[in-house]
Amino acid sequence: MPKPVSFIDTSLADLRQFPMDARKEAGYQLDKVQHGFDPDDWRPFTAVGPGVKEIRIRDEQGIYRVMYVAKFEEAVYVLHCFQKKTQTTRGKDVELAAQRFRALLVERNK
Repeated sequence: MPKPVSFIDTSLADLRQFPMDARKEAGYQLDKVQHGFDPDDWRPFTAVGPGVKEIRIRDEQGIYRVMYVAKFEEAVYVLHCFQKKTQTTRGKDVELAAQRFRALLVERNK
């Protein structure tokens, strides 16, 4: 049984801003995660929090990222979706994902 996907804050709206091909690829990769598999192109992103991973998507229009955590039994939580404009991930994007991760931990412990 696949885990449900839960989008945190504006992450779904941000994902919907991706171009169609990048959006489809993100959906396909998140489906793999829901079924317990790793995405095709990913890396751990421990600067955000333990267990956080980043799906890496590249198409003709740019480079896109989907930060998520799937280590919890109840759901795959999408923390942040954004387009990368430089080689390194902006501190603003890392901090936003980290804030959402911390808020998720607080909410889960209620």
